[in-house]
Amino acid sequence: MYPAIEPYQYGFLDTGDGHQVYWELCGNPEGQPVVFLHGGPGAGCSPHHRQLFDPERYHILLFDQRGCGRSKPTASLKNNTTQDLISDMERLRKEVLQVEKWLVFGGSWGSTLALAYAQTHPAQVKGLILRGIFTLREEEVQWFYQEGASFIFPDEWEKYLAPIPAAERHDLVAAYRRRLIDADEAEQLRCAYAWAQWESNTISLLPTAAKALTLADKDAVLSFARIENHYFTHKGFMDEGQLLRNAHRLADIPTIIIQGRYDCCTPAKTAWELYQAMPHAEFHLIPDAGHAFNEPGILAALLEATDKFAAL
Repeated sequence: MYPAIEPYQYGFLDTGDGHQVYWELCGNPEGQPVVFLHGGPGAGCSPHHRQLFDPERYHILLFDQRGCGRSKPTASLKNNTTQDLISDMERLRKEVLQVEKWLVFGGSWGSTLALAYAQTHPAQVKGLILRGIFTLREEEVQWFYQEGASFIFPDEWEKYLAPIPAAERHDLVAAYRRRLIDADEAEQLRCAYAWAQWESNTISLLPTAAKALTLADKDAVLSFARIENHYFTHKGFMDEGQLLRNAHRLADIPTIIIQGRYDCCTPAKTAWELYQAMPHAEFHLIPDAGHAFNEPGILAALLEATDKFAAL
């Protein structure tokens, strides 16, 4: 990755409906404008995400989506929808970066939000870099949180099932929601850790010490589990199949799709279907990678993509 950098400016966007959204600017103010969309939903940005972009050639905006990371209030589900996040992005584009168009970079849930934003505001998007494609269709949520990935990680699945009584395991997203929302704090945290550890321990092809989520931070874990479950419960606040159905709206936007073949979190089927709907895109299926952005093959492809778009 590029060398570690610090933001030269940061602040909070007051959404006017109860949220303070943390944002930061890095890199070259005269460079290519790009917005980085983190995963989850609910995961937040990390300093490593800044290092995906050449700081000499990019003007980089990172922000923690509503309720997570440094945004306030922590783990809040009120006024927290895909449409709210798209509205936040538009305000950040106009008020913070102050540009007409920008490059949009999103991985995992970030790819979902990137597609939703681009389909809503195609004229504002110079290009798309999408990794670990997730469109939040029911079959995708069922695969990872009900049955499918459980066949590959039975040991980790047993831990994920542990907080939920057998009688409620026919709908695990709903069972977890009841505990993440209505239970006392101790039960919320117990279930949040089980939810977060399931994802953290299954996103990489091979075991790694580099995790997407800092499990030592209980606020981060609770935000991640509550917000992710909230979006899954409400089907991403979108119609089923909406993002693939409307992909034709992006035909004029240069796009690079990067996907690990052995991604058990967001399987390659969805990335392939997006590519079929966007045949103008570059498609890179990394043969020896899972879901994590910092796996060698995926990281190399992401850096190649950001270098390519820097010259737009």
